[in-house]
Formats: sequence, C-alpha cells, structure tokens
Amino acid sequence: MAQPARNLAPYKGKLVQLIHVAKGQLPDMDDSTYRAMLLRITGKDSCKGMSMSQLEAVLDHLRSRGFEELPARKAKVTATAKPANDPQSRLIRSLWLTLRDMGAIKDSSEAALASFVHRQTKVERLEWLNTYQAARVIESLKRWVTRLGGTL
Repeated sequence: MAQPARNLAPYKGKLVQLIHVAKGQLPDMDDSTYRAMLLRITGKDSCKGMSMSQLEAVLDHLRSRGFEELPARKAKVTATAKPANDPQSRLIRSLWLTLRDMGAIKDSSEAALASFVHRQTKVERLEWLNTYQAARVIESLKRWVTRLGGTL
C-alpha cells in the first residue's frame, strides 16, 4: 500500500529561506557567484524549481563554506505579558492554584506554570497550546490533585 503524499511546501520554503540567509552571511557570495554555484551543484540557477534533495545539497555546500545556523530565540515569559484567558487556560491556572493551596507547589507564578507546561508539552507559552496539549496538561494536573487526596 502506497503512503500518502506529504505536503513538503513548508519544509521546502524553510530550506530556500536558509539558503538565502546563508547567501547574505557569506562574505564572498555576490549574486553572480551565488547563481554560478547553484548552476554547478544542481543545474539550475534559481531555487524556485529545485527538488528537496537539490535544496539540501545547496545548503550542505553553503555549510561547508562556513555558513552556521543560529538557534531560534526562545520566547520569554515576562511580567507584562498578558496571560492566556481561554477556558482551558483558565482551568489549567485554577488547578495550578489548587495545588498551591494544597501545599504541593511553592511557586505559583505564571513563569512557574509556563515551565511546568513546557515540561509536559514542549510548548513555551500557555496560550500557544492546542486543544490536545491543553487537555494533557489538565489531566496531568487533575491526577496530581487526586494523588494528594483532593476532590474535583
């Protein structure tokens, strides 16, 4: 049985974006040098019609010439950031404060809650959770309350 085709457009776009960032960062990469390099590696002088493997080959070549990707910056939870206010976020916050009242957690701040949510879901901010992730956090908090003898 054949596997369904995946939409690779977002990944392809990211590769093209990285190639253009690399082109801008490498000091000796003017437009004519860039196009000659593309032509030599892939037979095409533009990223537009390249396959994923051709784009990866170009990116590998640029890395060999000294291009280094910088890690993405992490979002910071600040005191001025407005907390999420959807029903699931309010329930998560309520359960979090219940655990504080039960003495299970000492730091009930938004930053501490965000840290807990990140450990559970790998999502940096409460408002960025999808429904499934929020439900996982809620169920985890509910089980914690139950283990401590609380009722819901």
